[in-house]
Amino acid sequence: MDISFQYPPELFNLLVDLIPLLNRSKKDVFIFFKGAGVSDEEMSGPHQRWQNDADSINKYDIVRQVLIVLNQRGEACLRERREILKRVVEFESFDTCWPSDQLKAKGLIAEIRKVINAKDSFTRMSMERDAERKERLERTRAEQNEKAKQSREIQAVREQLAALFGIDNVHARGKALEGVLNALFRAYGIGVRESFTLAGNSDEGIVEQIDGVIELKGHLYLVEMKWWQVPLGVPEISQHLVRVYHRSDCRAVIISASDFTEPAISICRDALQHKVVVLCTLEEIVHLLETHADLVSFLETKTQAALVDKNPFLRLL
Repeated sequence: MDISFQYPPELFNLLVDLIPLLNRSKKDVFIFFKGAGVSDEEMSGPHQRWQNDADSINKYDIVRQVLIVLNQRGEACLRERREILKRVVEFESFDTCWPSDQLKAKGLIAEIRKVINAKDSFTRMSMERDAERKERLERTRAEQNEKAKQSREIQAVREQLAALFGIDNVHARGKALEGVLNALFRAYGIGVRESFTLAGNSDEGIVEQIDGVIELKGHLYLVEMKWWQVPLGVPEISQHLVRVYHRSDCRAVIISASDFTEPAISICRDALQHKVVVLCTLEEIVHLLETHADLVSFLETKTQAALVDKNPFLRLL
């Protein structure tokens, strides 16, 4: 809070001690307050006493009563309190003081400046702490919102994936699987490029069809997705490996709803001498969704097994 919003006790008492020293007479005290913008109504109490009987009130009583009124009125008198402080800390002409009061007045002004600086420093630190606290709360709230959004997206993927089991058309089901798994990658913050085709010369037509591309930890993975009734064999695996071999910095992810044959796993193991190849079943994906596991960690674990253990198909169930 601004120190001038309401004078704290220490500052209040210093002002009560100082202002009478800066003004030789009671009339000068009222003029000082008037110059700071204090209204007649705000000074009416002590002013009326002074007019009725000048000896019934001294300068210190006048200052105290006026400051009490200004403090009690809070924000309504904020401008007046600020102006009083400004006039006090900028006071330089001590000729208006009684000679015997000048040294004491200078000391009190120095003390008030010290209090104001200390209070202002505390206020700044408090404001900085409040700003930091607000930033932390906003960051936490943003993280919570992001987690809630991710949870909703993952739940939607889980429902879409479950619905695929009711599709009898093999081609339609396989095509829908591409979209569902790409939505799953996006939900976990993995960069995705949807399926695309590459055409050859005018008489060649489409020469390559790639189900998707993901980016994980700075590496690109060409993704192949199959929903067959029988385990994928060497021909299907080899077709995707050729696509990867033709791209120097790409890796391979192959997802199958029906598992892999041993020869297919073996050819992937041989390919690990040149390329990173990761095999994954749809069953593993379903298990990941049901257990609320992390897809990024899941893929990193499989990649590590391929790189370190030369195992392209580490089952994570």
